[in-house]
Amino acid sequence: MLKGESIICFAGEDWWYHHQHSKNHIMRRLARAGNRVIFVNSISMGLPSLGSSDLWAKLKRKLKSYAKFVRKTEDGVIVVSPLTIPFYSNALARAINRMLLTVQLKLLMIAFGLDRPILWIAIPTAFQVVGKLGERALIYHISDKYDLNQMDHATSATVISEMHQALLAQADLIYFSGRKLFNEETSTSSEIALKSRLLEHGVDFDHFARATSREWEEPAELGNVPHPRLGYFGAVESWLIDQSLIRYVSERRPQWQWVFVGLRAAPLEIERLPNVYYLGSKPYSDMPRYASQFDVCVLPWTADNKWVQYGSAIKVREYLATGKPVVITPLYEYEHLDGILRISRGYDDFIAKVEDALERDTKAARTARQETVRELTWDSRASMVSEDIEELLKKSSAHTKD
Repeated sequence: MLKGESIICFAGEDWWYHHQHSKNHIMRRLARAGNRVIFVNSISMGLPSLGSSDLWAKLKRKLKSYAKFVRKTEDGVIVVSPLTIPFYSNALARAINRMLLTVQLKLLMIAFGLDRPILWIAIPTAFQVVGKLGERALIYHISDKYDLNQMDHATSATVISEMHQALLAQADLIYFSGRKLFNEETSTSSEIALKSRLLEHGVDFDHFARATSREWEEPAELGNVPHPRLGYFGAVESWLIDQSLIRYVSERRPQWQWVFVGLRAAPLEIERLPNVYYLGSKPYSDMPRYASQFDVCVLPWTADNKWVQYGSAIKVREYLATGKPVVITPLYEYEHLDGILRISRGYDDFIAKVEDALERDTKAARTARQETVRELTWDSRASMVSEDIEELLKKSSAHTKD
């Protein structure tokens, strides 16, 4: 396992996001192995437009992160929320951000003894610091089709695309979280393909398997919610959740109860339905307890949003680890698992798939779901990353000597 290195990770999410993301999982393990890790909370890709209902909620959430500024976690990760200007379409704002980020990160490097860091970038706007921190290697971790995301920020798609292309060109190693992105990007350039790897999301298997391996006390919020329960955890956003699907299903199966657990910026219209329950965000440690009370785990993501369809949804592997039946709307990332989980092909088919899950699930099917993801742990993902970085550094060292 990689040891003794300095790593600065620019994540696309905040560390404090309750549903842990891929960079959180990997950086924890690299820090535990004996590396010095600075985790930079999302510097964002800009604020939503002034007319967006999400604007004030996102500002409030970000201000809470700023208030923590620098914290060291129990795993040894140094988490920082640097001050930046949340505007990137403007060249002057980008220049100011470059200066602000460089100064703050250099001071942190001195304070915590980091030198010649490995720069891990998972958000295009962090391109501003490339070449400014004396990095010995640049890793670009791509988890989204960034230029298609115009839902939660107002930065020009052209600017995002330019930064993305620059990172592709300059990166020493490129990781793709999703198969769709990996296949598309590597098929267009042999140069990109040579330095690219598919780093699919892992799963904290033992954690989520506890949902069905032991008895749990039912959370108080679910005490008055009848069965069957269709459960979802993760981001709960209006542009992500297919509210038309949920309304359609609710009209035809009013006895089914929808339970949503996770962060959202603004209330969804479907929360007015009598069989929809939004429970808010819960600690990661409590997720198995809530999942234990679901009859079917669902992913009702919209099929009309192109950006969403590039997603790889960590929660699907977590659902599978619980052993519970899983019904999802189509996602390229999980087409190869059709049969292990149930993929709906329309609103009526969603109803049919849930009915099938409720009426014809078996112990063998539950075991098969868990076995599909049992070995796909974050430990195995971190080991793969560690080997890749060690090999990259060896090549870099040999090239320097030559």
